[in-house]
Amino acid sequence: MKSTQIPRPWYQSPAGVLAATLLLPPVGLVLLWLRPGTGVFKKVLGSFATFILVGVYLYAFGVRLIPDGSGIPKILTVHRPDAQAEAIERHRAEQRAHAVSPPVEVNEAAEPTRSGTDAAAPAATAAPSGSTYWTDFRGPNRDGRYDQAAIRTPWPKEGLPLAWKQPCGGGYASFSIANGRAFTIEQRRDREVVAAYDLKSGRELWTDSWAAFFEESMGGDGPRATPTWHEGKIYALGATGVFRCLDGATGKVVWSTNILEDAGAENLSWGMAASPLVIDEKVIVLPGGSRNNSVAACDKRNGQIIWTALNDKQAYVSPIQATLAGKRQLIVVSSSRVVGLTVEDGSLLWEYPWKTQYDINASQPIVLDESRFVISSGYGHGTALVEIKAEGEKFSARTVWENNGLKSRFNGFVLHEGHIYGSDEGILVCLEAATGTRKWKGGRYGYGQLILAGGHLIITTEDGDVVLVRATPEKHEEVSRFSALSGRTWNNPAIADGYLLVRNDREMAAYRIVF
Repeated sequence: MKSTQIPRPWYQSPAGVLAATLLLPPVGLVLLWLRPGTGVFKKVLGSFATFILVGVYLYAFGVRLIPDGSGIPKILTVHRPDAQAEAIERHRAEQRAHAVSPPVEVNEAAEPTRSGTDAAAPAATAAPSGSTYWTDFRGPNRDGRYDQAAIRTPWPKEGLPLAWKQPCGGGYASFSIANGRAFTIEQRRDREVVAAYDLKSGRELWTDSWAAFFEESMGGDGPRATPTWHEGKIYALGATGVFRCLDGATGKVVWSTNILEDAGAENLSWGMAASPLVIDEKVIVLPGGSRNNSVAACDKRNGQIIWTALNDKQAYVSPIQATLAGKRQLIVVSSSRVVGLTVEDGSLLWEYPWKTQYDINASQPIVLDESRFVISSGYGHGTALVEIKAEGEKFSARTVWENNGLKSRFNGFVLHEGHIYGSDEGILVCLEAATGTRKWKGGRYGYGQLILAGGHLIITTEDGDVVLVRATPEKHEEVSRFSALSGRTWNNPAIADGYLLVRNDREMAAYRIVF
């Protein structure tokens, strides 16, 4: 008697399992493991291929697992840049439709260059209202300290009163605030956009843009450097080196150049991030590069180079000005050292070795007193208190103390009443400034940012919350907390004229923080 073989169901055939895997990978995976006659090795290999296929499908639909500040991919998000750009365009169109007078959009295609003469006077505009208090990255002295007015404490249970909230472009810049306007730089589609917003309403007043799109999978896309406001002008630096001076009232381009091209330098792995510093008649930028072009002082009126200095590969730290050991100077943190330079011609006064893994320095130094400053970095380093001494015309730098009690990657730290407060790999810490002794460690806020106001720390967490913590060496004491933004938030907050401004790479908001 001849035996007959019962045919397998279609879903147990190789073609059936393959078809199910391509259409619905989880179903295909189940069928694979239930299929008789297939060895374990083939099932494991097929499972691995299925997981790869799932990853490809998710990526095609815009799903991303992006890293937090430690570099570990752990934040799940949906990446749809065109949808974000469309949301911004719809929102701004609605703003214009309800505005008394339309905002100005200028220079979408033109690429002006440096001019040898001052710009023509801007068109007449309404008289400015508001202070010129917070016109620099991290505030008046670039040290994250706000003392314009008393802030409200504690905060209501539901959080600070919301003034406005709206979509914005990508990037990691903060705001400068002057004359009732907030200025920032964003990535919108394939253009970097400098935008001016009404501080009280969030209404977009003008934009200026140029073709540039900096992409980086770990650090994220878009521009990094916060625009600087000075005497009615905006000095804005894009991630690819485009550097423009704009009229703060109209957005009109005064002059434009590219600092990387001028210096003959290659861009950094995470793009140009140092906010321009205006001092006297100069504006200081840090292109990096050899041939004595690492630091450049440009004429703020026309962009012409006044002097250049150093051969260092640059880092991601904005220059600051300070008076140390009786000498007014620039403090610049490159990828391998901290230096003091003369304001007049960029001559080297002193240097202090400060090298990390991957050449990453990204946290602002803070001046402690008339001869000492604090520097901190992550990436295998820590924090040091450095003293500058003058002996005649010569200067030297020495270590007062150094430890790993605070490892600040790209997160700002602040100084208050003899104590340092900052994020040690995502956890808030307090150090005694004179000795480096750790007073406490607590509060997991991720790789967000913080500023000091009214004896409190205002922290924007990596997840988009805003937290109020008492600045005291006694203990970690969280006072208030509320959700402010959605998504990964690395941008520094800003405060002026009663408003706290926060943003990330998808939205921005203003909260009323003064009574």
